[in-house]
Formats: sequence, structure tokens, C-alpha cells
Amino acid sequence: MFRDYKQHYKALIYLGLPIVIGQLGVIILGFADTLMVGHYNTESLGAASFVNNVINLIIIFCTGFSYGLTPIVGGLFGRKRFEEAGQALKCSLWANVLVGVLITFIMLIVYWNVEHLGQPEELIPLIKPYFLVLIASLIFVMIFNGFKQFTDGITDTKTAMWILLGGNLLNIIGNYLLIYGKFGFPEMGLLGAGVSTLFSRIVMVIVFALIFFYSRRFIPFQIGFKRLGFSKATFRELNGLGWPIGLQMGMESASFSLSAVMIGWLGTIALASHQVMITISTFAFLMYYGMGAAIAVRVSNFRGQNDWVNVRRSAYAGFHIIMSMAVIFCVLLFSLRNYLGSWFTDSEEVSAMVVTLMFPFLLYQFGDGLQITFANALRGISDVKPMIIIAFIAYFIISLPAGYIFGFVLGWGVFGVWMAFPFGLTSAGIMLYLRFRQKLKKV
Repeated sequence: MFRDYKQHYKALIYLGLPIVIGQLGVIILGFADTLMVGHYNTESLGAASFVNNVINLIIIFCTGFSYGLTPIVGGLFGRKRFEEAGQALKCSLWANVLVGVLITFIMLIVYWNVEHLGQPEELIPLIKPYFLVLIASLIFVMIFNGFKQFTDGITDTKTAMWILLGGNLLNIIGNYLLIYGKFGFPEMGLLGAGVSTLFSRIVMVIVFALIFFYSRRFIPFQIGFKRLGFSKATFRELNGLGWPIGLQMGMESASFSLSAVMIGWLGTIALASHQVMITISTFAFLMYYGMGAAIAVRVSNFRGQNDWVNVRRSAYAGFHIIMSMAVIFCVLLFSLRNYLGSWFTDSEEVSAMVVTLMFPFLLYQFGDGLQITFANALRGISDVKPMIIIAFIAYFIISLPAGYIFGFVLGWGVFGVWMAFPFGLTSAGIMLYLRFRQKLKKV
């Protein structure tokens, strides 16, 4: 078995490691945000928990929508049709901007009604300005995603890695200056974290655009981008792939974000502990998804060559790697469970609650790795529409109702809400795996 999979392990690690490192920059930023805001005051941490969970839901949907470009570009790249790949990037940027405008408008409606979502009254003055600034950054997230999925699809995963690392370092420096008011900058607290995020996202888009349009290694793709016209067929294909992937990832994220709304009913301490655990959880999710993106690229390249044996082997090799990552991560987190809370906040109540939430968190790592692997494998072969039904069943029929029952009907509180996540993620993983097996039996 090792002989069959060895080349895939090496290729996936080569492709996936830069994506994972780039994701690590996002993780470090999330940790830094939570650390800086948490040590500013507990109220800011609670407000950040609500806003970040809502915004992260939208960003994950937007990222999922942009993933529709990967199988298209990956297939064209596998067949060496570079100019058409550049044309696909142009169509993707248009699609991403249009979706970004739509999402921004929807989020503004949520912003105007935030007082009616049952959050602690004392947090509303902190929530609203921070929320508004992050809404303004969404369009830049969409443009950046378009460039990133293009470079990932042509197996250049290092460019996005360096831009992400640089942008996140800029964001962390901005947080330090604006949250606490250092070196003559105003002390803005939580709002300062939002302004820093907006600025860094704008800079990352500008840098990515400059690299694409002025770097010699992208010349074959630049020719297609500039000379080939707008393709309605590619635009329709991007939407046909992007919306199902975005909805699948969005529903998964919604099981966490809507859970944050329920946890907000339990008070500021519960919401702050949820934010700490979500930050830790995001670490695992993004690390797995970095490798998952490599799976999608490899699978799409082999699908473009009509090599279905290596499509299968790429997916299973990716699953082996992600499960190895999960085991290492679980051992590390279990060893540090009694110390994690104090890293993020001075509140002993929040730290104690973080320890209790570690059990359901460790429990769902297998299911999370399983669903990430086979969602990306299906994305690589462009079989995305069934993913919407699978996500709806797993997250809206199973996870969210279970969270309400465990948390409020049985009275388990925030621990009960978190106990629902293993059920939702594992059921999603099993259904996605069975779908992938079914599709490959037909070829």
C-alpha cells in the first residue's frame, strides 16, 4: 500500500504544506486577535465572539464559492491550456465581486437588526462598530480568494502563502497599535482590531494583483486574462460549482455560528469561552483544510487527464495525512487542556469552562477530518450538488437541533451545545465518503 501511495503522499505534502503554512498565518492571527482583545477586557472578547462567528460564517461561504474555480483551472492546467485558465480567473473575479456585493448587502441587514438577536445588552455598543468595519472588508476577501484559488489550481501554492503571512503580520502589528493605542495611535479597543483587519485585507489584494499582472511566470495566463473575452459558459460553470460548495461550507460553519447565538443566551462568560474554543477549533479546521485544498488540486489535475486510479489514490492518501495530523493535534491539545484558557483571558471562570469543552472538541476531530477530505475530493471531480443535501441533513437536521436539546432542554449549557458538533461533523463525513465511493464505481 505504501508503494502505491508514496508518490501521492509526497505530492500532497509538497502542494499542501505552503497552503497549511498560509493557513497557519490565519490561525496565528486568530490567536493574536483573541489574545489581544481578551486581555483588553472580557466584554470585548464576548463581543468579538459574536461578530467573528457571524463574519466567519460568511467568509467560509465566500471561500467555498471561490473554490468553484479550482476544478476548472486544475483541469485546464492538467491539459496545459494556460490561456483559458487565465480567462477563467477573469470570470471568477467578476463572479466573486458580484457575490461579495450581494453578501455585503445581506450583512448590512443583519447589522441593522443586531439588537434583536438576543445578545447581552452591554455588548451592543462594542458589537456594532466592529461588525460594520468587518462587513466593509468582505469584498476584498472575495477578490483575494479569486486570485488564491487560481494560483492553487495551477499548483503554485507558495505565492498565496507568502501574501497571507505578510498580510497577517501586518494585521497583528495593526492590532497592537490600535487596540492599545501604542506609538501615538488612538486607543480604539475592539474597533481597532477591525480597522487593522480591513487595512490588511486591502493590502493583500493589491499585492496579489501586482504579482499576477507583473510577474513573468504568469505571462501565459496574463495573455488569456487580457485577450480572451468574458466567457458566459465559464461564468455559468463557476456559479454551478461555487454555490453548492459555498452552501455546503456555509451550512457547516452555520452550525458553529448559530450555536454562538444560542450560547449568547447563556451570558458573557459562556460566549467568551466559546470564542476561545472556536479559536482553537479554527486551528485544526484550517490545518486540515490546507491539506484538503491540496487534495482538490491533485484530484482535479488527474480528472483533467481522465486518470481515475490516481483520483482515488490522491483522495485516500490525503485522508491518511489528515488523520495523522488529527492524532498529533489531539495529543497536543489534551496535554495542554488545563493551560489553554489562561492564554486567552484572565477570567478564571472562562478558563474553567474551556477545560470542560475540550472533550467534545477532541471527539469530533475524526469526523471533521473525514468530511474535509471527501468534500474536497468531490470538489476536485466537480460533483458538488449532492453536498448541499448532505450538509443540510448533517448540520441543520442533526447538529443544530441536538445542540438546542443538549444545551437547553437537558440543561447541559454550553457543554451541551458543543456536544452536538461530533454528531453533525461525523455524519457529514460518512455521507461524503459514501458519495465519493459511489461516483468512482461508475467510472
